[in-house]
Amino acid sequence: MRITGGQAARRILKVPKGLDVRPTPDLVKQAVFNSLGDRVVDARVLELFAGSGALSLECLSRGAAAVMCVEKSQRHAEFIRNNAVQAGFETILEVRTQDVFPVMSQLAGSGRQFDLILADPPYGEKNVGRRSTSFAQQLLDDPNLPRLLASGGRLVLGHTKRDTLDIPPAWDEVKLLKHGDTLMRFFERP
Repeated sequence: MRITGGQAARRILKVPKGLDVRPTPDLVKQAVFNSLGDRVVDARVLELFAGSGALSLECLSRGAAAVMCVEKSQRHAEFIRNNAVQAGFETILEVRTQDVFPVMSQLAGSGRQFDLILADPPYGEKNVGRRSTSFAQQLLDDPNLPRLLASGGRLVLGHTKRDTLDIPPAWDEVKLLKHGDTLMRFFERP
């Protein structure tokens, strides 16, 4: 796993061993960031379910002004912090070691907003014939998430193609990228 573009391009990232984290593959990251283009430059970024923090570090390498990562696992959060130090981004990366949903409520309550919100949460179960219960669906359904996205901002949400999401009226889908079993959806507020 590495940073694919920007000032820290080709820097190798250390990630936790085991199946607890599923880093976004480099090819998928490249496709996402090619689609985002200059939106990343000077952006305030929030990464939910940060895992390895690779998306956050990619944003910083490509010129984001500041990034907040939310990762529940203390072990994974330490990897994110260490990778940020190695890449020279420790002063503009904030890591919150908490559950995503209470953090979203806290941030929305304080009026915080972000230009770019990235989330590639753990995949849910296949949901043929019933509504998804995955973390991706829970994010879309959470009333705090739209409040966190600044006007003109983008939400990028990853999920598996076997997880059919119901898109609530709070979101307009503007782009869909497919790569293997992974779908990356780009949303704006209507």
